Amino acid sequence: MLAAIGIVFGDIGTSPLYALKECFSPEHGIPFSPEAVFGVISMVFWAFLVVVSLKYVMFVMRANNNGEGGILALMALALRTAPVGSKRASAIIMLGVFGACMFYGDAVITPAISVLSAVEGIEVVSEEFKPYVIPITLVILILLFFIQKKGTSTVGILFGPIMVVWFVVLGLMGIYNIIDNPQIISAINPLHAVSFLLEHSLQAFIVLGAVFLVLTGAEALYADMGHFGVKPIRYAWFFIAMPCLLLNYFGQGAMLLDRPEAISNPFFLMVPEAFTLTLVILATFATVIASQAVISGAYSMTSQAILLGFVPRMRIFYTSAKEVGQIYMPAINWMLLVIVICVVVSFKSSANLAAAYGIAVTTTMIITTILSAIVMSFVWRWNPVLIFVIIGLFITVDFAFFAANLLKIAEGGWFPLTLGAVCFVLLMTWYLGRKLLREKAIENGIPLLGFIDSLKNHPPLRVEGTAVFLTAHVDYVPVAMLHNLKHNKILHERVIFLKVSIWDVPFVEEEKRITFKDLGSEMYLVRAIYGFKETPDVLHVIDDLKAYGIECDSMDTSFFLARDSVIPSAIPGMAIWREKVFAWMYQNAAKPSDFYQIPTNRVVELGAKIEI
Repeated sequence: MLAAIGIVFGDIGTSPLYALKECFSPEHGIPFSPEAVFGVISMVFWAFLVVVSLKYVMFVMRANNNGEGGILALMALALRTAPVGSKRASAIIMLGVFGACMFYGDAVITPAISVLSAVEGIEVVSEEFKPYVIPITLVILILLFFIQKKGTSTVGILFGPIMVVWFVVLGLMGIYNIIDNPQIISAINPLHAVSFLLEHSLQAFIVLGAVFLVLTGAEALYADMGHFGVKPIRYAWFFIAMPCLLLNYFGQGAMLLDRPEAISNPFFLMVPEAFTLTLVILATFATVIASQAVISGAYSMTSQAILLGFVPRMRIFYTSAKEVGQIYMPAINWMLLVIVICVVVSFKSSANLAAAYGIAVTTTMIITTILSAIVMSFVWRWNPVLIFVIIGLFITVDFAFFAANLLKIAEGGWFPLTLGAVCFVLLMTWYLGRKLLREKAIENGIPLLGFIDSLKNHPPLRVEGTAVFLTAHVDYVPVAMLHNLKHNKILHERVIFLKVSIWDVPFVEEEKRITFKDLGSEMYLVRAIYGFKETPDVLHVIDDLKAYGIECDSMDTSFFLARDSVIPSAIPGMAIWREKVFAWMYQNAAKPSDFYQIPTNRVVELGAKIEI
């Protein structure tokens, strides 16, 4: 529970900084009144209850892929129900990938809005600090991204205690203000929310988009499930996070009943002026932790996308020998930093960013609901009537929030949609491009077994040592082997054809790791299977072959790879501009020796040109 509090709840735990202030923004045109306060707080309460507690904690978290959560894991689970290559499989893939792309929008906006809203608290201390808000925010964000390469393992132990202190402070702030106006507790009655929606109609619908800000970070409960398990997250939510958050929101509402002018920054005005600066410092720590969590989530999402075949290989550094999932990806880190800096400089305030925030999260939530419905129907085989009732409730709420946030597209909602669309095109281009390459390799490939027979009948010169040819197709001769025979005219005394497969499960049991076939003449076909949360270790695979009687000297083993040059063509497949994008991505992707654990000093690359 302590660890989950520190990592999982950082995003949703910092939403009190800006959510209620945005609900009563003058732009929404809601006349400020006690009835409006009761209505908004009631909407907040029931949003927590239905979306987070009921949907995510009680239902969606049941849909785990061998204990792992997140939209890509859910996509992999749903894909098991669809025939390979079918229209349903394609639709599931597109939904899952687009949901993942919208997560990148969240990963950009969360650090910006969280840190910016915390630093804006110094304006409450003195208006003279206002010109320094953006510079201080940028300094904090730059430092945050620069220390990513150090890993979170050294400071991770502090995350839990700091966030527990944060939640306790949230609860105490709420109680302090509720004591003055205990009648705010009656906002639990849903009639307050209903009457507010009926009385103000269009304006209340617009406010619904701001109310959704209290839910940002709910997706993290599901995405980080594999790190902590279901029970710690559920207990942490019901016993710590949810009570403290609701107390704070109710406390803000109670304060506004007496001090309507406090709507300018209700969170920091909840405490006496003497405590404001201390609260700003604590809030800044909390927002940095929230940002750290979503940045780490972007690394994990990208790592999963690489292994599932949607993103080119990138360098991945493991920053902890103890904590699973603590990785650092330089390419993603610096891209996020540049985009976050541009976002802060462009939007300038948390209020402006709030318009951009909701659209990314609501889109991901709708896709999660749809994929969950597929899992309920085809994997769990629940009663259709039960599925209709549950999914009907969730999809209605999701679409209500989504529609409310669509009204903000012109104000900033266009940004995460544009970012998500660009990422979606790139990911699907890579996926389809690799599919075209596989088809080309099969079309022009030489059957492996027939080729081995010809080598037995007309053997080339055999030399000492072991050659490992990494191949994507176990039925065809690797291009690297053909080029080696053509140019060097030799064959090693022991040859291993190795295919590394990534299954749609997070982890693979060791006893299922290796599939072995003896082709004769000291040539072997080996398939190594890994989960999408694992890193392929080729040397470990070679060592495991001892169980099959294959004794390889690791110091006398060479690894052969084909260095492909992709040439775009007018052959039907993808649009020529997408083929050019794919070719650029392919040439700039990290080498397998960077991604797999292979000693780079013993990798031999042989050139090959492929036209698509």
